[in-house]
Amino acid sequence: MSKAFTKEPDGEDVEDEAPEALEPLPAGLKNYITPQGLSCLQKELRELRSVERPKVVEVVSWAAGNGDRSENGDYIYGKKRLREIDRRIRFLHKRLEIAEVVDPGRQSNHEQVFFGARVTYADQHGNERQVRIVGVDETRGNPEAVSWISPVARALLKAYEGDTVEVRTPNGPESIEVIEISYGDS
Repeated sequence: MSKAFTKEPDGEDVEDEAPEALEPLPAGLKNYITPQGLSCLQKELRELRSVERPKVVEVVSWAAGNGDRSENGDYIYGKKRLREIDRRIRFLHKRLEIAEVVDPGRQSNHEQVFFGARVTYADQHGNERQVRIVGVDETRGNPEAVSWISPVARALLKAYEGDTVEVRTPNGPESIEVIEISYGDS
């Protein structure tokens, strides 16, 4: 009997099998994260484990019982989704293991930019922007958050209100002026 009739295709979504790579950190640096960011990662991990994965397993089990799996959309999609969930769970485990929590609320020097600070700055064209300097795992889906290893954050770190700092961009150096620094929760 042909191998094609005995199991699922070998080449199906080969790239899905590759583990999700950790976003690289510069050598020797820690994976800093705020308490809120840690809480979000832990919540996502719990949700994946206790809610989403069991639902998908149930659908895959049901679909597998329907017979021919080669043309069973629920089975094929369910298996693919299960691999995605398992990959994300492994990723979150690895990130939580190396996370080092830094609470910006415990920062005593509110006059200077450090990890967790909310900074309002103006670029050389006068455009103002507000960013919060957070861990690399906290920037996902938050346009206001910038990773502490990003060029903007690295330029802003240790600056004071009124300082002008230089950010390295693909188009060359750009000057930005620090307008306001705060360490509020939101």
